[in-house]
Amino acid sequence: QVQLVESGGGLVQPGGSLRLSCAASGSILSVYALGWYRQAPGKQRELVATITSGGDTNYADSMKGRFTIARGNAKDTLYLQMNSLKPEDTAVYYCNVGYYDGSYYPLDYWGQGTQVTVSS
Repeated sequence: QVQLVESGGGLVQPGGSLRLSCAASGSILSVYALGWYRQAPGKQRELVATITSGGDTNYADSMKGRFTIARGNAKDTLYLQMNSLKPEDTAVYYCNVGYYDGSYYPLDYWGQGTQVTVSS
């Protein structure tokens, strides 16, 4: 079965940068789309960014220009480079396996999440 393990979260000041990683089990994941979600306390989980099996990327409007999603060379690692971080970016960030057909459709594979806190 697929396993996803997020890492790289932490406490950063506004305007700072952070790089999140997601280690995924199995090279078979290269045939799927991948995504990053985030969830703040009391809020629904929201889609942050996606990358298709072909490498096409999509971003939520509030993240576009600040965040970059990328696959590792082996296609079993997913990254999220976050720049110009804002306090409203504070959330638990999750990676996910899914597929893309005009929009991203998540499958029921989730990591444990990694906490990102943006505060001075």
